[in-house]
Amino acid sequence: MAGESKGSLMTVREDVRVLDATLRDGGLVNNFYFTDDFVRALYAMNVAAGVDYMEFGYKASKDLFDPEKFGKWKFSDDDDIRAIVGENETGLKISVMADVGRTDFHRDILPRSESPIDLIRVATYINTLPAAIEMIEDAKKKGYETSVNVMAVSKTGTDDLAKGIELLAQSSVDTIYLVDSFGAFYPEQIVRLTELYLSIAEKYGKNVGIHAHNNQQLAFANTIESLRLGASFVDGTVCGMGRGAGNCYLESLLSFLKNPKYNLVPVMRFIEKHMVPLKQKETWGFDLPYLLTGILNSHPSSAIEFIRDGRIDYTQFYQEILDDIG
Repeated sequence: MAGESKGSLMTVREDVRVLDATLRDGGLVNNFYFTDDFVRALYAMNVAAGVDYMEFGYKASKDLFDPEKFGKWKFSDDDDIRAIVGENETGLKISVMADVGRTDFHRDILPRSESPIDLIRVATYINTLPAAIEMIEDAKKKGYETSVNVMAVSKTGTDDLAKGIELLAQSSVDTIYLVDSFGAFYPEQIVRLTELYLSIAEKYGKNVGIHAHNNQQLAFANTIESLRLGASFVDGTVCGMGRGAGNCYLESLLSFLKNPKYNLVPVMRFIEKHMVPLKQKETWGFDLPYLLTGILNSHPSSAIEFIRDGRIDYTQFYQEILDDIG
């Protein structure tokens, strides 16, 4: 029934799958310039921690994005992934994200039999669903698991959203993600949205996932609310690394889930050795400007620029956002 919890704080949800999006979402912080040593260590961490999926980055088109201006995980070439994982003879699956309109999926997504990738995650807006479905069907025919992230749903009306989810659920996609792109949702809203997604997805045998941003320090709370109701794919990043306010902390997720296959110790070791030094060079995480964009359901790009410029005139910034959305 709607609103009922699936499992409890003391039980194991065997259907839950955890995806580490540190390289992909975290790559938005540093233009994907991670060292190979960092990536190998992150891969080893995920294997040791029992994480189910590791996202290596985007499959962006080199015709649209200059490879000289981005690190390799903006493009996630299969050979670059193999250089890290070899044949990946582990229980960890590999994913990449393919944006509608930014990926040459016919050329750059090879048949699954020729690739180290297991899961293609398509990212779309509500107005580009037909193109997203074309990508999903292409990936399915090539042998991949598939999921779809419908972005900016906090800007989408409920009727249009329901129709869009219904359309996606009728495709070959395996998992439909609820995405809080601007960190604008509160747990009560996440409950209603998760119920909506599940009510449609379950009719067609699809899974529901949750990808939360931390503008209002609610990414973890929103994630576990969605989990409670039946979402089964959950995203996190180490130390919450991601553009702007960042994401749900992977270490929080693993400590919350009761499945004994998850092990927090390798994550703590990785943080000690790799994330602490990285935090000294790169900036992400909750800050007042991100709170303001979250409250006002606005893209975090203005807050990122505000912080980059060293501004502290928060009241003026608040008025600027109001003027932009007014």
